[in-house]
Amino acid sequence: SPTTPISVIFILRQKKHKRQWQPENMSNVNWKPFVFGGLASVTAECGTFPIDLAKTRLQVQGQVGDSKYREIRYKGMIHAIARIGREEGPRALYSGIAPAMLRQASYGTIKIGTYQSFKRLLVDRPEDETLLTNVLCGVLSGVISSSIANPTDVLKIRMQAQGNVIQGSMMGNFINIYQEEGTRGLWKGVSLTAQRAAIVVGVELPVYDITKKHLILSGYMGDTVYTHFLSSFVCGLAGALASNPVDVVRTRMMNQRGGALYQGTLDCLLQTWRSEGFMALYKGFFPNWLRLGPWNIIFFLTYEQLKKINV
Repeated sequence: SPTTPISVIFILRQKKHKRQWQPENMSNVNWKPFVFGGLASVTAECGTFPIDLAKTRLQVQGQVGDSKYREIRYKGMIHAIARIGREEGPRALYSGIAPAMLRQASYGTIKIGTYQSFKRLLVDRPEDETLLTNVLCGVLSGVISSSIANPTDVLKIRMQAQGNVIQGSMMGNFINIYQEEGTRGLWKGVSLTAQRAAIVVGVELPVYDITKKHLILSGYMGDTVYTHFLSSFVCGLAGALASNPVDVVRTRMMNQRGGALYQGTLDCLLQTWRSEGFMALYKGFFPNWLRLGPWNIIFFLTYEQLKKINV
């Protein structure tokens, strides 16, 4: 009414504004990002697993100090996939798929859920997010999720690197690692896994969010599948460039038994650099990028579609 003080009108409008945003805030800090993130991660993993297998084989070969992996058996990603399928059978291209799916069901679920939750704790609205905020949330969520899921990563890498040498069920192999190497064996390379995840998640998710945000704000593209595709492609390339050196060292550390070859992550990094050159740290980059690219595209397209489900 005309007699209503201006200050009262302002307060009422502010309260109305807060009530309008409250459902969105609560919906973002709930179970949906966790469940949808896990489902999208498993879907993306199944679609790109042979590329990940080739990447692992390329990264472990050529180790001067390890006679088992000294030979250069694969010339590239396509050659690796073809030779593995020919010599070990088509099923070998999915060696380690069980722990990989278990890893994504845990790692992917926690990663996306905590990332979205941390963002809503720091800022109320998506349009208020900054690059620094998203990077911080990405680093934290990557470290937490990868540390919890590390045992599944260890078994996946060993099954990928050693192929038919590892026999038995997934649970049986977990037990064998624990009996032979103890708890430290299951969490071997956890510091590197956490560092890699901090880099990958701290780069990929913020790059996706920022790219998507600017594409929409530019007015040339809306919140469509084309925007999601382009944003996920960019974040996959950024993640591959940032993470490959850590990924090479992590793969070699996890694959070794007993710690005879490398005394630590820094020792592994220096030995690889000195004996094989700097570019050895980018071994498997092409399959790494080809995996992260399609992986992120499948993941984000699946995740964005799941977000539209009203449950």
